Amino acid sequence: MSEPDLDVVVLGGAGHVGLPLSLALAASGLRVGIYDTNAATLALVSEARMPFRENGAEELLRDVLPTGRLVLSADAATIRRAEALVIVIGTPVDEFLGPSMTLFERTVEQIAVHVQDGALVVLRSTVYPGTTEYVANALAVHHRRVQVAFCPERVAEGHALEEFRTLPQIIGADDPAVSDRAAALFARLGGEIVRTTSREAELAKLFTNTWRYMKFAIANQFLMVADQAGLDYAHILEAIRHDYPRAADLPGPGFAAGPCLFKDTMQLAAFTSDHFPMGQAAMQVNEGLPAYIVSALERRHGTLRGRTVGILGMAFKAESDDNRASLSYKLRKLLAWAGARVLCTDPYVPDPRLVPLEVVLEESDTIILGVPHRAYRGLEIGDRDVVDIWDAFGRGITL
Repeated sequence: MSEPDLDVVVLGGAGHVGLPLSLALAASGLRVGIYDTNAATLALVSEARMPFRENGAEELLRDVLPTGRLVLSADAATIRRAEALVIVIGTPVDEFLGPSMTLFERTVEQIAVHVQDGALVVLRSTVYPGTTEYVANALAVHHRRVQVAFCPERVAEGHALEEFRTLPQIIGADDPAVSDRAAALFARLGGEIVRTTSREAELAKLFTNTWRYMKFAIANQFLMVADQAGLDYAHILEAIRHDYPRAADLPGPGFAAGPCLFKDTMQLAAFTSDHFPMGQAAMQVNEGLPAYIVSALERRHGTLRGRTVGILGMAFKAESDDNRASLSYKLRKLLAWAGARVLCTDPYVPDPRLVPLEVVLEESDTIILGVPHRAYRGLEIGDRDVVDIWDAFGRGITL
């Protein structure tokens, strides 16, 4: 194999997880290879244009590109050029809500041909418990002598560059030498280092996302209980939180969506012998909220046939252009099945099926706030029929 001329290669390095990490490592002075099979995305990055919204990333990209410390490639052979490889693919769930290892099996086959003997291989995205050990053993079967660690990504999408500097980096490794090597790499980001075993780190990431998902579920369940009782949940929530620190972590209701929280909760359910009933219940509540909204509208109007319903916001969270696993799309489908004409808009999501905000406001009988983008807060909506579980319009939580 050739002598390495890069410090690290990030596999999947042009995506939502990989690109901010690549930029931060390059900004720290490392020579970073971005390996990604999406040629169109690589072309955007090569022009100093971010393929998605990430605070401060485009400015950093413009600063880093001229230094030559960022190498973009769609060729897997780029992996040979580095002593460290960071893999940012995660473990998806299949149609039975169990972990699918197919992607990792293919990845091991791919990288085994190229990875340097003695290289550090770091798994970065969420994985099913035991995946780190699986990758190490699978590469050994291919006669690759490498060191494998799991160092989970824990930043909030859109705030990666800021949180790299402020959040601790968990270093999951089962050998002190591997732990030291991975810690030296991620110390470049500026955060504190916390060391665990690989299995502990894998569970730490799953527990973190599942805990957030469960908190959102109880908030949404409380909303439904109050609504069914005919009470003002916004007023109840205000009373609970007022100068009461033990309720400070109770979130408001809203769609709990995106590419991680649901998936990671289901991975934890697949991992435990009792199938994690609390996580299953959280999934039913969060995934059931769009159907509850449709039912609330049907109770109010008798039928949705002949009505035009507008959805404001199709991303999975505010100020994002990422619509992966967005519950606004599930809501759109359920409304259409109920007979409504559905118009959708979003200031950031690049979906050709969306229409301008002005069209939604002009033609809709009912407005549903799907995502509380700042552009919608304080929007003048008059006295029209509104569903606003976020209380973004200043009229309270309305169903």
